[in-house]
Amino acid sequence: MALKLSFAADNPPLSVIAAAGVAGVPLEVDPSLPSGALPELCNSSGSKWQGVAELLRRVGQVAALPNFYPCDAVEVEQIEKWLEYAPSLSSGAEFENACECVDTYLLKRTFLVGYSLSVADIAIWSGLAGTGQRWDSLRKSKKYQNLVRWYNSIALEYASVLNELTETYVGKRGLGKPKSAKPKEKEENTTNAENSDREKSMCPFDVELPGAEVGKVVLRFAPEPSGYLHIGHSKAALLNQYFAQKYQGRLILRFDDTNPAKESNEFVENILADVETLGIKYEKVTYTSDYFPNLMEMAEKMIISGKAYVDDTPREQMQKERMDGIESKCRNNSIETNLALWKEMIAGTERGLQCCLRGKLDMQALNKSLRDPVYYRSNPIAHHRIGKMYKVYPTYDFACPFVDVHEGVTHALRSSEYHDRNEQYYRILEDMGVRKVQIYEFSRLNLVYTLLSKRKLLWFVEHGKVDGWDDPRFPTVQGMVRRGLTVEALLQFILSQGASKNLNLMEWDKLWTINKKLVDPVCPRHTAVVEEGRVLLTLTNGPETPFVRILPRHKKYEGAGQKATTYTKRIWVEKADASAMSAGEEVTLMDWGNAIINEIQKDQDENVTLMTGVLHLEGSVKTTKLKLTWLPETTELVNLSLVDLDYLITKKKLEEGEDFLDVLNPCTKRETPALGDSNMRNLKRGEILQLERKGYYRCDAPYVRPSKPIVLIAIPDGRQQAPLSLCKDLNNLQIH
Repeated sequence: MALKLSFAADNPPLSVIAAAGVAGVPLEVDPSLPSGALPELCNSSGSKWQGVAELLRRVGQVAALPNFYPCDAVEVEQIEKWLEYAPSLSSGAEFENACECVDTYLLKRTFLVGYSLSVADIAIWSGLAGTGQRWDSLRKSKKYQNLVRWYNSIALEYASVLNELTETYVGKRGLGKPKSAKPKEKEENTTNAENSDREKSMCPFDVELPGAEVGKVVLRFAPEPSGYLHIGHSKAALLNQYFAQKYQGRLILRFDDTNPAKESNEFVENILADVETLGIKYEKVTYTSDYFPNLMEMAEKMIISGKAYVDDTPREQMQKERMDGIESKCRNNSIETNLALWKEMIAGTERGLQCCLRGKLDMQALNKSLRDPVYYRSNPIAHHRIGKMYKVYPTYDFACPFVDVHEGVTHALRSSEYHDRNEQYYRILEDMGVRKVQIYEFSRLNLVYTLLSKRKLLWFVEHGKVDGWDDPRFPTVQGMVRRGLTVEALLQFILSQGASKNLNLMEWDKLWTINKKLVDPVCPRHTAVVEEGRVLLTLTNGPETPFVRILPRHKKYEGAGQKATTYTKRIWVEKADASAMSAGEEVTLMDWGNAIINEIQKDQDENVTLMTGVLHLEGSVKTTKLKLTWLPETTELVNLSLVDLDYLITKKKLEEGEDFLDVLNPCTKRETPALGDSNMRNLKRGEILQLERKGYYRCDAPYVRPSKPIVLIAIPDGRQQAPLSLCKDLNNLQIH
């Protein structure tokens, strides 16, 4: 039964109508209330509510869209604040201030509350759309880029609903219904609609799941717990979530734990943490191991029906026979023989350990994945979750289609690297006698100078070449975050790739450029001077007694807070800056003013050892060539270790059969001792900052005591195109 919305024709509640349209809530519209009356919402039982905010709550609570009005108390509180704030967008004097406020808030966010669309987004979106030409003119400027990005993404995603809504009500207040268009207007509307369709087609997710029905789609993200999630897995997880939300369906997080030799509880726990970091919302967590009894029953059923057989051919010989299309000597064994050997496998006997279970498909198929694939392998290793209960384990190829069907999965998303196995997947479903699951392919995410194979990443971990799976040189979610990548940048980068099936080799620079745009406007500024070769500059007319000024940590963002800067007669400057100066030159000391260099002393190797100068604060900073960072000579300075990192391999892309060990980067880490301003004592682990004239860093180890340096990891800024030369000489060559 539809809800009935009544309102004054001269003041339609745009946000309520938009929320109902986007969330699929049936709404009967009645613009018959007198001017000035509050909008009302009635249900079939006669209950009535008034006021835009209350109506939005009611629509949100009956919406089928996940988290449109969430249950989480914290998120509800946030939504209530946005509903209270939304009217400020329609008041003339406050409009631009409100736009600036929301623009700043959206700097690191895709949605206003949580990780999915909510009534808060619709309330603010409608407030902007309702101002008509005023907002349209602002959209064309570059004044509020975050706000425009957010607004456009919602407009594209729900174009069919929102276009009709704005055409009906925006600019036509007082009508309450569409005006019949004149012939010229109709022609213009058609052109606009075509342009809108063209813009929508540019959206990376302008794709449909074949045969998908709203409310009936079930998807699964099924990582193997044999490593931490990396950027490739992130794409798969986010695509699954995207389609689950688009079709108001369900998403299952399933651990494909069929290989006990590679898997562990550590990986399960960290994958769960990574999924939470990515903001993936799933219905439940399941394990393929939950279905081991059912899978064994199915395997036995297929043996009895003649669709599977037990083979004791040695593995290398079996692989060669499959390549050559030669049938195994065991292929035509009797059902009784196969069942007897199957029991030997289950028992884990010496005879059973020599065998595997294979599907009887087609040994002559051009698609070699159909040449009698292995369904079960003997393996006496204890399973990390269920112990020593089993001596045989199903392969992914056998277990995945079965569990997909059992869990009600309608669409299985797989990267295109598995394309040749799609036919095998469908054939196994057919032989099992179960319903079909639709496979949807997307391209694997490949990046230059990057290994995504968990087997290869494990080599670095096991050989101590990295700190662990969260090493900042790794493409794992934890590694990238530790290096200073924001989750929002990762989401934007992956979502920009969309569901394309085109194979491509991506550069890291785009990802780090997105990240820089997010962190630069908000991260605090600090000062550091490299210890090696630093030079003391004495200002002869400098302050005899040190004094302190309170300065903003970011000149354009108050939210970064403040810092205390000490001014002294003797200051430290960088070796490189000292070498670039000449006697008589006027330079600018950042956050202080100009100074004139009077004397420069050097040692026998022409290294600057000491300088003197005078403050010239009345001088113009526009006339100086050198703008110097500096630190006061005080005991309050902190010790820093500035960490620069590089790619683990030196080749953009490994060719087929090429060994990654042949292209290892001999030096991937450099630590530089430095001094930092005293305010850096307050840095927290994970905090991102900018060191003036040096770049962006993430605090990896905060201040503990004077003798233990603060560790800052350099964050790429999107300009590195190839491996760096981090080692100065062969004696310093290192991977760790």
